[in-house]
Amino acid sequence: MIKYKYVLFDLDGTISESAGGIRNSLEHAITALGKPLPNLDDYTLYIGPPLIDTFRNVCHFSEEDCQKGVELYRSFYDEKGKYINNLYDGIKAVLIKLKENGAKIAVCSSKYEKFAEEIVKNLGVSDCFDAVCGSTLDGSRKDKKDLIPYAVKTLGGDFNSDKENTVMLGDTYFDARGARQCGVDFIGVEYGYGSIQAMKDEGSEVFAKTPADLLPLLIG
Repeated sequence: MIKYKYVLFDLDGTISESAGGIRNSLEHAITALGKPLPNLDDYTLYIGPPLIDTFRNVCHFSEEDCQKGVELYRSFYDEKGKYINNLYDGIKAVLIKLKENGAKIAVCSSKYEKFAEEIVKNLGVSDCFDAVCGSTLDGSRKDKKDLIPYAVKTLGGDFNSDKENTVMLGDTYFDARGARQCGVDFIGVEYGYGSIQAMKDEGSEVFAKTPADLLPLLIG
């Protein structure tokens, strides 16, 4: 029996190993603007948050350059970056099992929605999801606190009455914070790019070391 009717998965670091494509796209955008490259070895700085916040907080660009950076990033990512991506071992089996047990499953990502849809298709798991929910170009929907209710609604639920039937899965404190702000349960994955301690600081208590470890937390 499924423990949650609506199961929302972050994409980068939860469904797929995508750091290479993200880093390459970010480096391209920064150098195209003629800016010095910051140290990007720490993936927690830029995998998880909304893209424009990376240019603001990691690169410290002006608002004008942040907007240009987002455009340059998306252009390069669309052409090359999105293809540098692989499913985590075992994650497809988890998705299939959830579907077999009647869960409604969505990608819930701060990534631009069109890119998220294409990535899910390229990874060969489109049939495993009932919806792919991502951010908008204008930035009006980019944080998990906005994306989680949007995903539940897209799956056919009523967010206000379905909070206890919803769980968010992710690898960063952005996912954990969004779940806390929305009042839904959260499961942190330890195999992704984020900091386990940062998720704990947001109140997270339930974690999975591997994709396979997710199943007993979702089906009982």
